[in-house]
Amino acid sequence: MSLTRRNFISLATAGALTLPTLKSYANNTSANTRKLGVALVGLGNYSQGLLAPALQDTRHCELRGIVTGIPSKIPSWQRRYGIKDRNIYSYETLHEIANNPDIDIVYVVVPTALHLKYCEIAANAGKHVWCEKPMAMTTKQCQKIIDVCRNNKVKLSIGYRMQHEPNTRTFMGYRNSMPYGKFERIIAQAGYAGNGNAPDHWRMKKAMGGGALYDMGVYPINGTRFITGREPIAVTARHEKSHPDIFKEVDETTHLTLEFPEGLIAECATSVVKGVNQLRVTCQDGWYQLKPMQSYGGVRGTTSDGKNFPAIKGMQQTIQMDNDALAIMNQGPLLVRGEEGLRDIHIVQKAFESAATGERKIL
Repeated sequence: MSLTRRNFISLATAGALTLPTLKSYANNTSANTRKLGVALVGLGNYSQGLLAPALQDTRHCELRGIVTGIPSKIPSWQRRYGIKDRNIYSYETLHEIANNPDIDIVYVVVPTALHLKYCEIAANAGKHVWCEKPMAMTTKQCQKIIDVCRNNKVKLSIGYRMQHEPNTRTFMGYRNSMPYGKFERIIAQAGYAGNGNAPDHWRMKKAMGGGALYDMGVYPINGTRFITGREPIAVTARHEKSHPDIFKEVDETTHLTLEFPEGLIAECATSVVKGVNQLRVTCQDGWYQLKPMQSYGGVRGTTSDGKNFPAIKGMQQTIQMDNDALAIMNQGPLLVRGEEGLRDIHIVQKAFESAATGERKIL
């Protein structure tokens, strides 16, 4: 697929992408009371520590199934969440979920390089697909996920929880009202401190989608696009190495400069060895910021004129999954379509090219 800025903006104009000013639909009391059944594919830390607990408070969907390659995990999940034997699958038997009316949605939470494989199986089984970020390794893979969902007439949503987070959505609305005047400069950073994982961990493997840019880089990239409602026209990137003996295959810190029309510049950074976490928009007549901007909790907003937006109570993932469930039930909009994930991966790929050559890359 050749994705150009022109045809991406055409999609947005046609209404195929994120709607800019809608509130969260998770509190829609008129929605159908039937809950949709969710099966989690992959029972790693994110599923165990965040998605499964968040599904205990959702109003429009619930955890009913699991897919794992480690049988020893099954008993504890069944005890904790009451999952029935018939709703347990291995990666090899996932296709059989087509015959299970308990499951409406398959949430793919496996390493990035495997997203395409399991999204295809889920869609071909006739189940709606939620795909964790980043969407896939390449734009070609992203397009295949979009196509297989479209061909099977199932809905696809990418797990950008920050597009559902209320304070982030409030500041997104400023791109229409422009209360602080014209955009002048943006700083967007997402990263966590550390020394990497074990050498055989998938996050340390290039072929599996490890490294800072895939893992954390989509936060500043997507956050900048989401907050401004604009598409960058060029990217310049560079890698920074502080642990070359540990990070032998993947990037540990990457800096990106995103150029937007009318001279707007976004200075972005992502890291898995440095703790950085903010999105600051400087305008002609003031500024506003999210700090932190991508943490699982505690996302707060402040403005130059003293407004404060405290962190929400509850879990962001609960809001995200309820919104996505309502979209499947045609009770609300689908906020984060596959095209959003595809566009970010297009930028990620160009950033890698730029870092390798030292050249500015047109998007």
